[in-house]
Amino acid sequence: MPAMLRTTTAVALWLAAAACGAAEFSVTPIRLDMESGMRSAAVTVVNDDEQPLRLQLKLMEWTQDASGLDVYTESDELVYFPKLMSVQPKDRRLVRIGLKAPAGGSERTYRLLLDELPEMARPGASGLSFTVRFALPIFLPAAESHPRGAIESIALEDGRLRVAVKNTGNQNFRITSLAVQSATGFAAELAGWYLLPGAHRTHTIEIPAQACRSLRRLEVTVKTDKLSLEGGLDVEPRMCSR
Repeated sequence: MPAMLRTTTAVALWLAAAACGAAEFSVTPIRLDMESGMRSAAVTVVNDDEQPLRLQLKLMEWTQDASGLDVYTESDELVYFPKLMSVQPKDRRLVRIGLKAPAGGSERTYRLLLDELPEMARPGASGLSFTVRFALPIFLPAAESHPRGAIESIALEDGRLRVAVKNTGNQNFRITSLAVQSATGFAAELAGWYLLPGAHRTHTIEIPAQACRSLRRLEVTVKTDKLSLEGGLDVEPRMCSR
């Protein structure tokens, strides 16, 4: 059975253990977009440390569940080499990534995990060892890309505003901000995250009781790296916390 991992944020996946003792390395680019017609690409790993670096690489298919949470499943759908690599101090090496199948009707998404091998980790001040994991996002576009999205619903209950956003297209988008404002001066904003094709996620904003009771209407704007969505809600006193 393939390994599967669920996480609510990217931080849980690439725990960049910047704590003392972990290796110092960088990856370029930090996300890989395979443009239409590309069959392969290269990623550069630079060892900025004074000690040799050893990494183990693993490919994970990246999907999202019914709640919009990230799900990672071990995959062999791409070719990548090497799977184990050593990088000398102040040196660099290439990781080559290739496609096994041509583009389909929807974008395919992956993360390539680059894990520092534990035996090469340096001890920290506490005597513990720390390692670094970097998760490189890889996007394989559809044969024809159609970025689309929608605000599925806006609801306010007990002072909690819930905004459900769905990716209705066949290409990912990243929510850069979800902003709420009213004519009475109330305003709030949340940072978002990737939303993959077909996925939806509900964002929640707590509105203080006093501010909520003064509201008559809320305007919602969702900005992404590819499109912008707008919606609104007429507010009634019963929607606010008592």
